[in-house]
Amino acid sequence: MKTPFFVSRRTAKDTGLDPDRIRAITLDLDDTLWPIWPTIERAEAALHAWLTEHAPATAAWGATPGVIRSVRNHMGTTRPDLAHDMSALRLESIRLMLQCAGDDTTLAEAAFEVFFAERQRVDLYEDALPALEWLASRFPVVAVSNGNADVHRIGLGAHFRAAFSAREFGVGKPDARIFLAAAEAAGVDASEVLHVGDDPHLDGVGALQAGMQMAWLNREGQAWSHAPLQPHLTVKDLAALCLALGK
Repeated sequence: MKTPFFVSRRTAKDTGLDPDRIRAITLDLDDTLWPIWPTIERAEAALHAWLTEHAPATAAWGATPGVIRSVRNHMGTTRPDLAHDMSALRLESIRLMLQCAGDDTTLAEAAFEVFFAERQRVDLYEDALPALEWLASRFPVVAVSNGNADVHRIGLGAHFRAAFSAREFGVGKPDARIFLAAAEAAGVDASEVLHVGDDPHLDGVGALQAGMQMAWLNREGQAWSHAPLQPHLTVKDLAALCLALGK
């Protein structure tokens, strides 16, 4: 891990990390350990290929670029009760597509399984696995995600003490409850946790309001827009995070 320590003075005023307080790490998944949109694009392509064979009318309707994504976004708007459950939103969007095209809606579950299996095939950032191994050798690490990635199916489960998803927990980030549950799973108080994530609102505001220290993973040099709250540390990648922890 040769990437130098990086603090973005332009995008956030870090409040100063206290490494001595850290007894556990909570970690976001999508866009922290891997980029999410290439994964979703592959999963949607796999879904469309399956529909072509099993529900051709739906596949033909969904062949227009952006249609599958637009139906998924529509479902997110019309079913706010499922906002915390990415799997249910995807399943119901597939069911809606089948219905609109006149295909058998009972195919939705099988079609979703095709999508979901491909969604677990991720391409890790180059810095992700070395950093995860380093962190897990020193701290209990708990995954906290609003998405539906499964760390065990992906092959990273051995590095995590526990994993919390919004779907299984019932609420997602930035709700403080999911962060507090993750701290409890790690066996520490929230004040002894460093949360690491890329989203200023979901990860940043959520962790800070839960009483955790927060390291903002800002790979793209984005602006922090949640003052007066500020991250304790801003890093360009996970290698820089490990260096910032003093090792």
